[in-house]
Amino acid sequence: MDCGKVGALIARLRKERALTQRELADRLGVTAKAVSKWETGMGCPDVSLLGVLAEELGADLAALLSGQLPPVEESGGNMKKATYCVCPNCGGITLTTGEAELSCCGRRLAPLTPQKAEGEHSLRVEKVEDEWYLTADHPMAKDHHIAFAALAAGDRVQLVRQYPEWDFQVRFPARGHGRLLWYCTRHGLFYQNI
Repeated sequence: MDCGKVGALIARLRKERALTQRELADRLGVTAKAVSKWETGMGCPDVSLLGVLAEELGADLAALLSGQLPPVEESGGNMKKATYCVCPNCGGITLTTGEAELSCCGRRLAPLTPQKAEGEHSLRVEKVEDEWYLTADHPMAKDHHIAFAALAAGDRVQLVRQYPEWDFQVRFPARGHGRLLWYCTRHGLFYQNI
């Protein structure tokens, strides 16, 4: 652990939260002098304080220990670049448009990597009046089904939750082109462009 890097990051995050050294010290149960010592790289926080310090500063513990926040890649607000995560325990769906570390049910969620749909994993897409009408012959059993379908365009995502033992039929408003994504509980996330 590089005390200089860690200290510089502590100072940066403290200032972002508009806290004085004394206010941060009071929240941690240490002296303002201890916070000053950390920020100048003359010492590092005690291991017992790291979890609380990271929480108070709104930082990830690993980032705090490394002394640097991960680089941010701008998505430009394009919803087609959104990241999807599904909790393996409760099936909860999380979507983020930025770099995020997500967790659910006490588990860290890994972002899903969409696979190009081919063969049996493709959806049938028909344009019916002003809507995209999606259907599939995909199994819809409790242990193997499509959990959600989403249509992502540059400025929006529309997501429809699906449940086992229902036929897969989804409608989305047809507003130009976009990326269609769906999640199979056994095989992962798929996409096709429409």
